[in-house]
Amino acid sequence: MWQTNWVKAALESSHPGLRVEIIVMKTKGDRILDVSLPSLGQQGKGLFTKELEDAMLERRIDLAVHSLKDLPTDLTAGLHIAAICEREDPRDAFLAREGIKSFRDLAPGSVIGTSSLRRMAQLRAARADIRTESVRGNVDTRIAKLDVGNYDAIVLAAAGVRRLGYENRITHYFDQDVMLSAVGQGALAIESRTDDEEVNQIAAVLNHTPTRLVCEAERAFLKRLGGGCLVPIAALGKIEGERMNLTGLVARPDGSEIVRGEESGPSADGQHIGERLAEQLLGRGADRLLLE
Repeated sequence: MWQTNWVKAALESSHPGLRVEIIVMKTKGDRILDVSLPSLGQQGKGLFTKELEDAMLERRIDLAVHSLKDLPTDLTAGLHIAAICEREDPRDAFLAREGIKSFRDLAPGSVIGTSSLRRMAQLRAARADIRTESVRGNVDTRIAKLDVGNYDAIVLAAAGVRRLGYENRITHYFDQDVMLSAVGQGALAIESRTDDEEVNQIAAVLNHTPTRLVCEAERAFLKRLGGGCLVPIAALGKIEGERMNLTGLVARPDGSEIVRGEESGPSADGQHIGERLAEQLLGRGADRLLLE
């Protein structure tokens, strides 16, 4: 809702006289809170998007606002990403109970809450002596579960924590060499119908070109690997001048093996950079991890 209200305000501010109505919808991903996302397998594809996309195709709504990391790389026919907003902090945040200052301060056997295979794998790779357990729900719910002692710490996307005003609860931010971000993490996507020229023009004002370029590279990397929420995959692109650098990885869920690499090239060539990085990792053993 924070994301949607932000987009509403930004669109109305950019287009004087425009009035945007918010229609609240619960997706399957919002309703299923008693199972971990990876356990759903292929059923988890589009878990947070299908109801919104159906409503767009039925012309009950004109736009849908997504966390880009939740949006599948293969979009439903007739829909596209009209805009990708300027990225917030893409890092993962570590939130711990009182007295724990950092991930390194955790005692052996400590329990960290996360439902992300990507986070689980990298946490275990960094600290084989800690345990990870699933935690679902919105940011408030997860922090409440931490506060009542269900976990010693939890890991959340920094962007969501900051947007909701809980930045003071962040113990520290993970460096990207310890916890590489999810594809599209920290970015908002506005999805619309491909044939709705008026709506597409309205949404286009929120498109942030540098963010879009790196996120398209990250999504090309993920698409070429064919991975989703079943395999730990991470990627983060950065632009410096006219060049883009893309870092990506594929891991075993237990963190016992990680294949990591980098590719770079002209910033306008993000799709090819992402595909080349995927090919590099596949040739170095990621293909085997994806099949396990």
